[in-house]
Amino acid sequence: MVEECMSQFPKIISGEMKPNYTKCIKIATDASLMEMIAPGCLVILSPLVAGLLFGKNCTAGLLCGALVSGVQMAISMSNTGGAWDNAKKYIEAGGLGPECGKGSQAHKNAVTGDTVGDPLKDTSGPAINIVIKLSAIMSLVFGGVIAKTSNENGGPFWL
Repeated sequence: MVEECMSQFPKIISGEMKPNYTKCIKIATDASLMEMIAPGCLVILSPLVAGLLFGKNCTAGLLCGALVSGVQMAISMSNTGGAWDNAKKYIEAGGLGPECGKGSQAHKNAVTGDTVGDPLKDTSGPAINIVIKLSAIMSLVFGGVIAKTSNENGGPFWL
């Protein structure tokens, strides 16, 4: 991305060309898709590997843990982001008094909190919900295979 911007910049400044936004967007999109391969494989393969290596009881435990911790984290992230956004709006509306309005240290801190909170409520919280659902769906899809490779007690086949 930096190389592309640096190659375009002199021509843009001299007026020879307009910025090529499409190329920068393609670079960013390709990089983000490449970075999603490892987390995607982790979510998709964890229930399958746990079930095949350690049995259906382990898969059930993995899903229970993902559900309990994931729901708590998703709700916490979404609520935290919303609370920081509302704190900024409250300060801007004069809720802390005239000395704490826009431009004050309290407002600057609230803007920082809102900047951190927006990704929490808009992307991180909902993404964890998707992780929980995808783990459960992968377990259901491969449930028959996991059950066949588990021993009669639901443990690993090698015990």
